[in-house]
Amino acid sequence: MKKILFLLFALLAFPGMAQEENTSAPMPEIPNTYRYRVYLTDKKESPYSLKRPGEFLSEKALQRRARLKLKVDEYDLPVSPTYINGLKEQGMKVLHCSKWNNTAVVETQDTAAANALCALPYVSRVVKVWESNNRNVSVERPERHSIITNDLKATPRFYGAGQHQIEMLNGNLLHQQGFKGEGMTIAVIDGGFYNADTLAALSKCKILGTRNFVRPDKGVYDEQSHGMMVLSCIGANAPFSLVGTAPNASFYLLVSEDGSSESLVEEDNWCAAVEYADSLGCDIITSSLGYTEFDDSATSHQYHEMDGRTAINSRSASLAASRGLLVLNSAGNSGNDQWKLIGFPADAHNILAVGAVDADGRNTLFSSLGNSADGRIKPEVMAMGGKTSLLDIDGSITQANGTSFSCPVLCGAVACLWQAFPDKRPEEIIKAVCQSGNNAQHPDNVYGYGIPDMWRAYNLLKNAK
Repeated sequence: MKKILFLLFALLAFPGMAQEENTSAPMPEIPNTYRYRVYLTDKKESPYSLKRPGEFLSEKALQRRARLKLKVDEYDLPVSPTYINGLKEQGMKVLHCSKWNNTAVVETQDTAAANALCALPYVSRVVKVWESNNRNVSVERPERHSIITNDLKATPRFYGAGQHQIEMLNGNLLHQQGFKGEGMTIAVIDGGFYNADTLAALSKCKILGTRNFVRPDKGVYDEQSHGMMVLSCIGANAPFSLVGTAPNASFYLLVSEDGSSESLVEEDNWCAAVEYADSLGCDIITSSLGYTEFDDSATSHQYHEMDGRTAINSRSASLAASRGLLVLNSAGNSGNDQWKLIGFPADAHNILAVGAVDADGRNTLFSSLGNSADGRIKPEVMAMGGKTSLLDIDGSITQANGTSFSCPVLCGAVACLWQAFPDKRPEEIIKAVCQSGNNAQHPDNVYGYGIPDMWRAYNLLKNAK
């Protein structure tokens, strides 16, 4: 606003300035770029076979399926390479695919060519999911900190600033039994993990790998700190300063969120990240992402879609448990907004959508509400998301609000629980967690089943036949 007023003043004070002819060359027009979701009809003309699952699933993923007695099926088969090559022959740049949804995301500047893809015998539908709008939007990439604080405030309590958020769940009792996440692999799907590789409190964090589904040519540590903060809720391991809820777990850090826009393609990015986590053999996904409204309002979601089957990312989340992959997703922070409700994919089946309570166990007003459009209890459970203790970008300990943080706090505790019962399927873990909630006798659309008691969940599983 100040710049506009200054320019107006300059034109009035020096009217000759307004008459000066602009002799500089005009800026060349940049063509719009578009991304489309291409729905494929089948998985024929493919070299992949269910008889050779080792060609598309890792050994760890196959071991997880065997342990849980889950079969590899048609969903697991990759998208047909023949069809992908066909899309490329039509001038499309293929960004990534979803084998569970049998879709591909392609990029082009030729809208006519994209719409013509429907004429291909193996394409059933084409949907625009992103466009550049002729904008060169630069994503903020702050300089990496060269000086990181190691001077963390010490407390008399082992978990430091994180003591209350783990004790609220009785997750510390699992730790006392030796269950701190060893052997459990968690995929954190988020928007960026700025400085996570440099902070002292995360130096013991076992990072197995990273991948950026938004900008594949970029790393995950250079922009957006939200994912780093999420990770610190689980994996921080600085005794008497900040210890997370599963400090001995292993992690994959995956970027699916594009901070420069809000569009349907981010749901496709999320699906690709989930399937990648599955193929690697991850046990749990924590996702502090959710979608309702987009830059193109015509593509925004409606409440009637909230059935766990309509949105593409909700379909993937609903399918994950049958692959042996347990998904936790933040309920959302729309409780005070006009929307008020949970986002997508928090509406999915067979996941834990996590709302937020404060230090006294009361729901935070920002925590999104349920239920799903088809009448299921949402959110399922709650954890501390009001003034959650976590790491800041310089490594210091701070507090933040959001279901973005209640979700990973609970995720770590669930990882420790599942470590104790590795032969239980995701649905069994979810059921025990919900049954242990302090609102389990009368679940509602605010608290769901309430705040889980992980020690009670442990005993429920221990005593189950």
